[in-house]
This record gives sequence, C-alpha cells and structure tokens, in this order.
Amino acid sequence: MSTEIKAYGARDKTADLEPMTIKRREVGPKDVKIEITYCGVCHSDIHQVRNDWKNSVYPVVPGHEIIGHVVAVGKDVKKFKEGQLVGVGCMVDSCRECSACKDDLEQYCENGMVPTYNGKDKHLGGHTFGGYSEMVVVDQDFVLTIPDNLDQKAVAPLLCAGITTFSPLNHWGVKEGDKVGIIGLGGLGHMGIKFANAMGAHVVMITTSPDKAKDAKRLGAHEVLISKDEEAMKEHTGSFDFLLNTVPVGHDINPYINLLKRDATMVLVGAIEPLDAVHGGGLVMGRKRVAGSLIGGIAETQEMLDFCGEHNIVSDVEIINMDNINEAYDRVTSSDVKYRFVIDMNSLKN
Repeated sequence: MSTEIKAYGARDKTADLEPMTIKRREVGPKDVKIEITYCGVCHSDIHQVRNDWKNSVYPVVPGHEIIGHVVAVGKDVKKFKEGQLVGVGCMVDSCRECSACKDDLEQYCENGMVPTYNGKDKHLGGHTFGGYSEMVVVDQDFVLTIPDNLDQKAVAPLLCAGITTFSPLNHWGVKEGDKVGIIGLGGLGHMGIKFANAMGAHVVMITTSPDKAKDAKRLGAHEVLISKDEEAMKEHTGSFDFLLNTVPVGHDINPYINLLKRDATMVLVGAIEPLDAVHGGGLVMGRKRVAGSLIGGIAETQEMLDFCGEHNIVSDVEIINMDNINEAYDRVTSSDVKYRFVIDMNSLKN
C-alpha cells in the first residue's frame, strides 16, 4: 500500500528540478510518518541530481536534511509521538547486523546503508526519495529528536553538514586547549568553526580568501591563516593538534600536512574524489596521519543534536521557496550562500 504525494525532483542529469508526484509507503508497525516543514540543500543533492558521482538513479528527489512534525506512528513505536518535532538525516536504514551497525556506525554498514534518497527501497521497490517532498515515512530507529530550544529551520543542515563536521572532531577527541584548524569556509567549514569553538579549542580558520576573515571570526575562529601566504604558513608549521579539511574538490594537501604536530591527524570530509599526489615524507617525518570521515551513526547524530541544544548551535541559513531551488543550485556551485540554503516546504503545498 502506498500514498501519492507532491515532490520536487529531476528526471535526468541535464534537467531542472520540477514538480512531480511520488509514492510513500503506508505506516508500518515501527514507522514514523513525518510532515516535512524544512529541508536543507546539500552540495551532495547537486552532485546526485547532476550525476557527478556516476551512480544516480532517476527520477532523483533529493533532500537528506529533513525537519518536520510526526503526524502518525506505527503500533510498536515507543520513541516518538504525534506532534513531536523530529529530524531525518542522510540514511533511513541499514542491515542492523554487521559489526559497524552493532557499533552504532550505520553509515559504514558493511552491507550498505540505505541513503535517504537514491538508495534501494525495500518496501516499495525501486529507489528511495528524499526530503524535497510533503512527507516521509521512516523506521523509528532512523528518526532523531530535535531540541526544543533550537530554531528548527536552522537545525536542518545539522543533519548532514553538522554531523559531518561534529563526528571527526568528536571521534578524534578534540578538547579544550587544542589548536584546531578548519580548512575551507563554506557549508561544512562554518559548522566546524562553531563546534570546535564550543569544544574549547583554539580555532584557526585556514582559507585562501582574506575576505573571509571577518566572517570566520564572527563564527568563532580565534585566528585566520591565509594558506597562500607562505610566511604565515611557515609560522604555523608543526603546531596543530587537529585539522578538519572541508575543501569539496581535489587539491594539494601537502602544505596542510606540514602544519600538523607529531602524531596529529588531518581528516578529510569534503573531497570525495582524487587528491593531488601526497609526499610520503610529510607523513613519515612526524608520524602524521591523513584520515577520512563520513557523517555519523544515529546515536552520534543524536549526541550532536543534544550538544547543539546545550550550546545553542545552529547553521547560518538562507530560507528559500521550493520553486527557487534551481537558482539556489547555481548559487551553491558559485559559493554564493552563507552558508546553507533551507527550503520552506510549506511552499511546496501552495
């Protein structure tokens, strides 16, 4: 059984997003039905719509930063109730049985987690559809509680940009007094600054653009390091306890490796593509590490949301209507947003 609802999606990689109708399953015993109020716009949405990663399935209905209210629950649901404000992030299921899932790391499910969109839909067949839609039905184990004190529209990007940056800072144990560099100031980088600051670190924004310095300090950076300034980079050599690299495209990471202390780590969260060649000497001489990180498990995502509630952290957002989405995509690719677009999904109903 299924219900037809309004959505916005793309029919092929060259098409604009446009209104369409999709199906949602009826509420099962462990399901939560959510009326979507806001949905964030992630750069991953654009990559999927345009098939940049060569794995898109059409039609694509993007959106994995979903905020909304519960309108129905299955008979076995214990965690949520009607009227509650909840969220859904980048995944809606996993195998629940592999070692990763048992360790609350569903994002690394060895049998493949089910993405919120463009994943295999085991209920209706075909593939999953995301949050650019009126409502969604999700297993209760993949639904998140939103702190009441936070602005819900600005919470939406926390479900991807937020957890993508919180998870490595949390996993690698960033703590008070650490010197932490955030490389790249965009949708991810601005969240990295906020989280590292709240964790008590001395935060350095590392950017190629001097004109971003003022905004970086407004967000919580204590210093700004211009990576094109060779003398400034030399002054910071070997001084960072941790680097969070949010640059979204392939680039040369060797200059950043030189910034790390002995035994320190740089984590990549932005570039899911080949990087420039890495000089082994930069790693060997100092036992340094370069690692990667993908979003976070459901438990850690809830931990992140609770941390945001405690520290009053949300994303800097610009609210748009659904019919402005194609313009928004162009602006994202031109870096013309501070720092995330969020769709008012009430505009889809009009």
